[in-house]
Amino acid sequence: MTFGALIAVAYLIGSIPFGVIVGKLRGFDPRAVGSGNIGMTNVARAGGSSAAALTFVGDVLKGAIPVALARMMGLPPATLAWVALAAFVGSIASVFLGFGGGKGLSASLGVWAVLAPMALLFPLAAWGITLATSRIMSLASIVAAIVLVPTVAALSMPRPYVLLAIVMSALAIFRHRENIQRLMAGEEKRFEVGSKAKAG
Repeated sequence: MTFGALIAVAYLIGSIPFGVIVGKLRGFDPRAVGSGNIGMTNVARAGGSSAAALTFVGDVLKGAIPVALARMMGLPPATLAWVALAAFVGSIASVFLGFGGGKGLSASLGVWAVLAPMALLFPLAAWGITLATSRIMSLASIVAAIVLVPTVAALSMPRPYVLLAIVMSALAIFRHRENIQRLMAGEEKRFEVGSKAKAG
């Protein structure tokens, strides 16, 4: 498989909108409810924990599978990083949704779980602590994205991985720009599961 074809396949896999698929199977479209986001958080608010779990698993896998396939092919770190980035970009700018998408955090989890699992330790810890204390999913996700970069750098990973972490974190934070505005205004909603919860 050529480099271009590999990147295209990674992007297409990353573009699969599991939140929309799960939502339609459960009788709702996450783009038309709550925050309008197709990720796990908004699916949870609209469809409950089981719908959120299915969305989460699908989104993690669409980040993990392209990287796992590239790694099985014995490709170098630079190529693995490009494949990972293509899958991640697909998750936030899906060709199937007119280049819209989610926030990319679950896909990012899948990418790094295969690429460098150790890099997830501190971001996941930061995410868990922030969510437990604030109950604001967007804030926890932003903190995790910020912590990822110094973690990858501190672990002395290949330079392409460090650059990948910088780009992915920057894109994830950019995708949270509206959440950041609401956080600054004190208007961001706390995370709740179930159809009665109101999304921000």
